[in-house]
Amino acid sequence: MAQNTKKRHINWKLIYKITYGYKRYLFGAIIAVLLTILFSYAIPMVTSFTIDFVISGKDVNLSPLVENLVSFFGGKEFLRNHLYLCGIAMLLLTIFNGLFSYIRACCVNYASESSAMTLRNMLYEHLQNVPYDYHKHTSTGDLVQRCSSDVEIIRRFVSMQFIEIVRTVTRVIIAAIIMFSIHVPLTFVSMCTLPITFAISFFYFKKVRNEFIVADEAEGELSAVLQENLTGVRVVRAFGQQKSELDKFTQKNQAYRNLTYRVLKLLAYYWGGTDALGYLQIALSTAVGIYLAATTDFTLGNVLLFSSYTGMLTWPVRQLGRILADMGRATVAMERIDEILSAPLEKEPGKALKPEIKGNILFSHVNFGYDYPDEVLKDISFEARAGQTIGILGSTGSGKSSLVQLMQRLYQCTGGHIDIDGVNINDIEHEHLRSHIGIVLQEPFLYSRSILDNIRITNPSADVEDVYAAARAAAVHDVILKFDKGYQTLVGERGVTLSGGQQQRVAIARTLMRKAPVLIFDDSMSAVDTETDLSIRKALRNIHGKRTIFIISHRITTLMESDKILVLEHGRLVEEGTHQQLMNKNGIYARIANIQEATGQLNLEKEEIGRS
Repeated sequence: MAQNTKKRHINWKLIYKITYGYKRYLFGAIIAVLLTILFSYAIPMVTSFTIDFVISGKDVNLSPLVENLVSFFGGKEFLRNHLYLCGIAMLLLTIFNGLFSYIRACCVNYASESSAMTLRNMLYEHLQNVPYDYHKHTSTGDLVQRCSSDVEIIRRFVSMQFIEIVRTVTRVIIAAIIMFSIHVPLTFVSMCTLPITFAISFFYFKKVRNEFIVADEAEGELSAVLQENLTGVRVVRAFGQQKSELDKFTQKNQAYRNLTYRVLKLLAYYWGGTDALGYLQIALSTAVGIYLAATTDFTLGNVLLFSSYTGMLTWPVRQLGRILADMGRATVAMERIDEILSAPLEKEPGKALKPEIKGNILFSHVNFGYDYPDEVLKDISFEARAGQTIGILGSTGSGKSSLVQLMQRLYQCTGGHIDIDGVNINDIEHEHLRSHIGIVLQEPFLYSRSILDNIRITNPSADVEDVYAAARAAAVHDVILKFDKGYQTLVGERGVTLSGGQQQRVAIARTLMRKAPVLIFDDSMSAVDTETDLSIRKALRNIHGKRTIFIISHRITTLMESDKILVLEHGRLVEEGTHQQLMNKNGIYARIANIQEATGQLNLEKEEIGRS
């Protein structure tokens, strides 16, 4: 609740930043607005002048400018004999009014759309450079809603509210000056309800602002549910949870509907009440004007003039409620966007060096925990020499994935240090570091593009033959050729057109395309059969000695050919050595190997290795 009741202000610093390159368009829009107002106010003045001075022939006090114009066109008698000139004047004023309205719309729309584009680019660039941990603790659906709906609200503020404020204030000032110069008492009568309208507008803004906040938050929750459902569509279908997901979505959707309906009811009350007040003001001004015309020398043209100006004043002031309400939404949207832009970027903790990376990696008493003081890794020390293959075995939650993520510095170790080729990992520029460490995750992410584009996304300029070679090494080349469109087969979102094993193999091929000196396979062969696993490992043996390879797996046969095997348990390195050394120790590794052998899995895979 504290979030909903705290005082909010328009973030003019953000507005200035996103509109900086388009200030001349906003300035042009303001000039066009001022000219539009002048022409729109000139039309009733010409009408009043025509009725009183030309048609009725009454002596009307004219300004020196108007007197000179009348003399220029031949005087009152000439205009009376050529009444069409007054009609032409009103027609020209109307045309100029429309022309500058068009110019205003062009300028402000270009500025607002360009500002929205700038803001979207800012958000996207910022989200690309925040720490990895930020995305793990933030709802994707909420981020999408902020980068779409909230940006649209700010675009509307720039295109409508900002200009409307200028337009309304200018209209009131100019109309007041003209009306007071003609008849002071009737001016007060014509403006008597404006303070009431403004007060209602202000009260409406205060009332509806928090309702908009709650509705926006509900929209974010609805977007999050939709995004999660579409992303996890396979899980939903696999467990038959369509009805449960539909019920959850319906609940959020109904809550959003109810909150939005409440806002719309407040809008209906406001528009209905101010409509009645506005028409009452026009009727009052016209009635008093007619009375003055009947009992005094107040002219009929002035009655028409005051009636027109009252309408021109009433509706813009009435619009203040919408302007203020949308400003309230804009302040909320700016706060939500500023929460993203104020999130700290991933910083270089060290010297941002770009050393040559060959693949010599040293862990020295490394500790790591996501939340202090709980530690996922405790006092991890080992060395991997360039060209070696390191196998990693451990139960779920033992810290295997955390260990390899530290190598890419997705997280920073909380104790000890990691060196690559003698350089502290914190002193290496993170882009340089990650470009030299390829990783294949257990659940790979594939883009909604062709298989060819997915494989060479890490090296877009790569030759097709290089793509084929990487696909062969990942044991997926022959599978791809069986598709109707081969490598041009489009992959559905998150790879839904491919099986789990095919997705993993395409991801492996993508990583091999990078030709990084360090490769990490984070349980990335878990979804492939033993024969395919063997084929991939056979391809990896061909690059043995050229790259440092880390393989996380629960299969002993996947790990047994490694130069060194690390066994993790409860975040500690409990065993280290070759396959034979660990079997001789008769520890955790040997126990797992014996279990797999007892189930026949190990013997079967050994036979396959022998045949290969």
